[in-house]
Amino acid sequence: MTTESEFIALADRTLGRIGEAIDAALATSDVDGDWSLNDGILEVEWEGGGKMIVNRHVPNREIWVAARSGGFHFRPQEGAWLDTRSGAELGAEIARLVREQSGLVVPVPLLHSQ
Repeated sequence: MTTESEFIALADRTLGRIGEAIDAALATSDVDGDWSLNDGILEVEWEGGGKMIVNRHVPNREIWVAARSGGFHFRPQEGAWLDTRSGAELGAEIARLVREQSGLVVPVPLLHSQ
């Protein structure tokens, strides 16, 4: 990925897939939550006030996640979005963070960065 527009398209597809995975999990759960995706910012809110924000950060070509447990940066590497500190994959981390904040089990697929 070399251009800004390629990064934006890839990041937006990734954010959409995260939202779709959350929708699918909510449809078969008693957890109350909602999400919205606007201009590269995915906001997820849970009953009781929990919130998570996942957004594209164009200057660094990263996806950033802000959750109750902290902030995380994911960069496209080896065909996946990997955390710049731990090396964890974005889909697995989203699933972990959602479960921690809401109790919702959401099987987020491997989120490819290609």
